[in-house]
Amino acid sequence: MSHVVEIKTEVRDEQAVRAACVRLQLAPPEHKTITLFSATAAGLCLQLPGWQYPVVCNLQSGSMQYDNYNGAWGEQAELNRFLQGYAVEKAKIEARKKGYRVAETKLEDGSIKVTVTVGGGVA
Repeated sequence: MSHVVEIKTEVRDEQAVRAACVRLQLAPPEHKTITLFSATAAGLCLQLPGWQYPVVCNLQSGSMQYDNYNGAWGEQAELNRFLQGYAVEKAKIEARKKGYRVAETKLEDGSIKVTVTVGGGVA
């Protein structure tokens, strides 16, 4: 039986953030306080390609702070790629915790299909 799931991404899992950074070949994220253009933010910071300022993940609230000046200081597509990678990695982590088998397939449109098989071993 197949089910379609829509996910609203909240960034709360440090392991999944780190896995997404590895997946996207980004530098490892660091816990620190940084200054964005006009504000200070503290949390798990990661640097996206071409972005002037890092993205700060508040793992407690699930929110992210960043300043890309409507794309002038960093393309939204890079943040979207990170969020996609985070969501895939988080889904895989949670499925494997339950002993489910997980497979992923990259689709032509750039989306990723994650297949979770109940009753299988860890893939």
